[in-house]
Amino acid sequence: MTYHEALKLGEKVLETASIVEAKLDAWLLLEMVCKIDRSFYYLHMEDDLLEEQVSEYEIALKKRAEHVPLQYIVGETEFMGLKFKVNSSVLIPRQDTETLVEEALKVITPGMRVLDLCTGSGCIIVSILHNVADVEGYAIDISKQALNVAKENAKLNGVAVNFERSDLFDNVTGTFDVIVSNPPYIPSLEVVKLMPEVGSFEPLEALDGKEDGLYFYREIIASCKEYLKPEGRILFEIGYDQGEAVQTMLLDAGFKEVCVIKDLAHNDRVVTGML
Repeated sequence: MTYHEALKLGEKVLETASIVEAKLDAWLLLEMVCKIDRSFYYLHMEDDLLEEQVSEYEIALKKRAEHVPLQYIVGETEFMGLKFKVNSSVLIPRQDTETLVEEALKVITPGMRVLDLCTGSGCIIVSILHNVADVEGYAIDISKQALNVAKENAKLNGVAVNFERSDLFDNVTGTFDVIVSNPPYIPSLEVVKLMPEVGSFEPLEALDGKEDGLYFYREIIASCKEYLKPEGRILFEIGYDQGEAVQTMLLDAGFKEVCVIKDLAHNDRVVTGML
């Protein structure tokens, strides 16, 4: 099978499976398996793949046709210009979350202590430490498997993070200048309606925000003042329709300078406040 034939096969398989970006995904899987780029492809498109490459490509196509996320098959993704390893133990970092990091970077300066609650892949705290020197970074997650991935990503991107397995603040000590969090925020009944790549393959415990999607915001806001320094800040990622509710929670808890920030798609995406 030539490179050209393989690519056409991939496109057909994925289009038949109703994969939205079938052509792009077919190329990315071929690129991964054969370790080639576009220049190589156009120069060698009529050359044959090795037998083991054909087999590996067909296996990858089968997984993608079953709606396994491309990032899980490839094993990595890009976030804030950095590479992050991902597997089914963690949510796949998304562009939406870059808004949270960008807002955090506006208030974080060298010498600060920063806590990332529900760290998952570690993409938030790793990106912060990569962009601001001399920050003491801490990150917690309830999932041991997620923490293993996050530790790999800290090492991959050359930053030192203090990781701790904890159910929210249970094992957290000390106070912080900034707390950031992208907690589970999808209402339980909405999780089952998510596209297959998300609802069937990404970890449920990282998605499910319980009945109304606001459970973890309530829990974090109820306890966070104990862990924030005077004039410390908290920043949350939120669902597109949760801005007003989370803003009200922070105001009721006595936070100042509370505001809702929109993402690039003009949806409410971050709520922040100062103690």
